[in-house]
Amino acid sequence: MMFLRRLNLPMIKAALAVVVCGCGTVGHAQEVEPTTPDELVGVDIIENLNAELPLDLVFQDQSGNSIELGDLFDGERPVLLQMGYFKCPQLCNLVLNEMTATLQDLEWTTGEEFDVLAISINPDETPELAAAKRTSYVLMYDRRSSGKGWNFLVGSADNSKAVADTVGFQYRKQPDGEYAHAAGLFVLTPDGRISRYLYGATQDPKTLRFALLEAADGRIGSTLDRFILWCHVYDPDSGAYVLFAVRMMQLGGLLTLLVLGTGLGWMWLGDRRRSQSDVKTELPVGGLSGPHAIHGAER
Repeated sequence: MMFLRRLNLPMIKAALAVVVCGCGTVGHAQEVEPTTPDELVGVDIIENLNAELPLDLVFQDQSGNSIELGDLFDGERPVLLQMGYFKCPQLCNLVLNEMTATLQDLEWTTGEEFDVLAISINPDETPELAAAKRTSYVLMYDRRSSGKGWNFLVGSADNSKAVADTVGFQYRKQPDGEYAHAAGLFVLTPDGRISRYLYGATQDPKTLRFALLEAADGRIGSTLDRFILWCHVYDPDSGAYVLFAVRMMQLGGLLTLLVLGTGLGWMWLGDRRRSQSDVKTELPVGGLSGPHAIHGAER
């Protein structure tokens, strides 16, 4: 069971398909449709982009305070959400460990450019456990003022399930009291909407940075960061941000226009200067002469 929780669902399904197909080829037996193990039925992540979290739900934070979920969204910073439970023996720890290690590679700091939020799906867990778990990851993150922006919540089964259903995080409680669930992170906008799904236990720092930048909609990062993001688009097949060919073509066209405009401008200025030089050369050296000079003298 623990082994199954360490793998994500697509990997397990693919492995099962390979095993079944292999057996059918060797024995020429009747084809068998691949099936999902009972432990994994109803365990998945279903994307629900742009859905708004139920921000009026009440949870308890690591200090034992009752807070509404909406209190953790300030309208300025995006939020990195992890769903799981704090007594999870393997997968949740792996996701949080890898997430924290990736955050260490980012120049941005929690509580300043973004926040981290972990919500337990186990209604039996306490604020004391949430506080202990939070402390361990704040120490691992090891940044000055790193305690800012880290929130670990516990709550009722109904409230946790409501959040999980909104983000598409499907899980099942097993007979041994543990929970079967998938691995991933959810990137949320500053107003509490789902912006991006990051699958698996490990995350690429560049992908995570782009996802937070995209969710913030220009509220964090430099102008250069926003320009680089503009040149990229999220590819769901690879789970990463890749260069957007259309944007590169637009950028190439703009640069071409700038080069042409600059060249034509220099040519026009050169022609104008030559014309002015020719006019000056044609004027008489002694100034005005003839009737104009006589007219001026009679005055």
